[in-house]
Amino acid sequence: VQLQACGGGLVQAGGSLRLSCAASGRTFRTYNMGWFRQAPGKEREFVAADRWSSGTTYYADFVKGRFTISRDNAKNTVYLQMNSLTPEDTAVYYCAATGQWTVVRGDYDYWGQGTEVTVSS
Repeated sequence: VQLQACGGGLVQAGGSLRLSCAASGRTFRTYNMGWFRQAPGKEREFVAADRWSSGTTYYADFVKGRFTISRDNAKNTVYLQMNSLTPEDTAVYYCAATGQWTVVRGDYDYWGQGTEVTVSS
């Protein structure tokens, strides 16, 4: 699976962005998808995950109620809708795919190249 993330940019605090991650390969629909982020000088951290078999989603506490992960299997694309953004959300955002239901970075097998999100105050 090859992943290509896009949709990042500069936004003011309180604004919204939607990230997209396009996947190649016919088996996309059988992968669990996740979004991670890495702020400057920090470790890459889990943001959200979508389980292919049930549509179950899971979020890090710091994005609950603000971010929504979704997928469109017909388009081989997973999305991250981000609302009520704050400067603390500034990071490079990565999409990733795994055969496991997990929030652990090391359990993800495939990674996109990242898209940068900057939130100004």
